[in-house]
This record gives sequence, C-alpha cells and structure tokens, in this order.
Amino acid sequence: MNDSIYGNQKEILPKVMDQMVARIEEYNRQKIEETGHPVYEHLSSRIKAEDSMREKCRRKGVEETAEEALRGMKDAIGIRIITGFIDDIYDICDFFRQLPDCRVFKEKDYIYNAKPNGYRSYHMILETSQPYQDITGHNPGSYYVEIQLRTIAMDCWASLEHEMKYKRSISNQKMLVGELKRCADELASCDLTMQTIRDLIRSDE
Repeated sequence: MNDSIYGNQKEILPKVMDQMVARIEEYNRQKIEETGHPVYEHLSSRIKAEDSMREKCRRKGVEETAEEALRGMKDAIGIRIITGFIDDIYDICDFFRQLPDCRVFKEKDYIYNAKPNGYRSYHMILETSQPYQDITGHNPGSYYVEIQLRTIAMDCWASLEHEMKYKRSISNQKMLVGELKRCADELASCDLTMQTIRDLIRSDE
C-alpha cells in the first residue's frame, strides 16, 4: 500500500522537475552563448513536502488524496527563478510559452500589479506532457509545475516579508508592515532604474 499523498507518482515527480530544470538551464546556456549574458542569476526547485501538501489540502477543505495533490493543488512541483533584471523575467516567460509540450494553465503578474502589501513576483502554472503515467492513468501523462520569477530585489523583500509573516509574535507589527510596503516601492523603483541603465549600456554594444 502506498501511503504517500502523491500515490504512485511520488517517484515520478522528481524526474519531471529535473527535466524542466534542465531545459531552463539549457536555455540559460544558449542565452550566454548568444549574448554573453545569463538570463537568470540562480534557480531553486523542490517537491512540496508531504506534510505541507496535506496541510494545504486541509486548509482548502479537500480530501488528502493524490488526485487533489497533483491535479487540484497544482504546486507539487515548484521552481523559483531569480533574475537580475525585470526584462529577463518576461524573456523566460516567453520561453515557457514556446515550449511545444507545455501550456500555460494560469499566470499572474504581480510585478506591474503588485499585491497591496508590496509583494512583486511573476507566477506561472505550466501543464507539461511527460512520458510517464499520471494520476489519471494517461501515458504520456500531464503534470503541473508552479513557476515563480523574481528579481534579486524582489526575492530579498519576499524573504523578509515571509520571516515577519510567520513569526508568532512581533512588536510594532503595523509600523513594520508600513515600512515593508515603503521598501517594496523603493525596490521596484530601483529595479526599473537598473533596467533602464542596462538598456542604455547594451544599446551601445
């Protein structure tokens, strides 16, 4: 009996994740060869921990089944890509849209439509066809991959906001929330200025 929240697909998820990461890394190598510049600074990937997935199912009010974990939640596989500049984010998004065996299931642009607290990032959920059986029994199977793309500045801010959000008790929370929002706006302005400077530098190449 398989007690994993991911059922028989538990061993397949890392293969799907690694295949997607390899494609992103290859795209980065191609960009370096073509332009002399990487399209991202670094990336990380993970399979959502089973206890975290079970907790999310409970929070969403759904059964703790492989069907819900893999088809309902859509974030069992997660990849975070950190770029130096805003335009690189949209470059990578275009790369994903052109992959023949992927489709963009959902996307949210929190860069130009920031959340009220100042959070900025670009979120995509990709549905990818893979040569493995999926939870519905199809082979090739369909798997979802959650992609988060941020600049270095956005990622630094998000890490700090996450630390504050999950601290059990904190003094002057209202003041810190306001300071974080102000900081997010300043970082966004810096991102735009840095993008403009890079564009001017490269216009002379």
